Amino acid sequence: MYRDVKGKTLLKILAVLVIAAALFFGYRSFRKRADRDLSDESIAAIKQAIERAALQCYVVEGAYPVNLDYLKQYYGLTINENTYYVVYDAYAENQLPDIRVVRK
Repeated sequence: MYRDVKGKTLLKILAVLVIAAALFFGYRSFRKRADRDLSDESIAAIKQAIERAALQCYVVEGAYPVNLDYLKQYYGLTINENTYYVVYDAYAENQLPDIRVVRK
């Protein structure tokens, strides 16, 4: 009786390759999604920190700061400017500035 050993071996190798490829692409997809979620959370945390510092300045001094450098110098705000771009648009002393944070 003849047994097709080559065909079964080839089928096993093919199945292992398909499973390995599925695991690899599944991991990549998961990793991209996790990185994107982490980036979104970081952006929200940075924006919240800027808003808190601006509000603290308003409470202490009676006016929102004119620029972001003021918050950095007098209120200890630190931002990784190599990774994030911050737009701080103060248009009035008594209104919370428009703050936008974008990943570079």
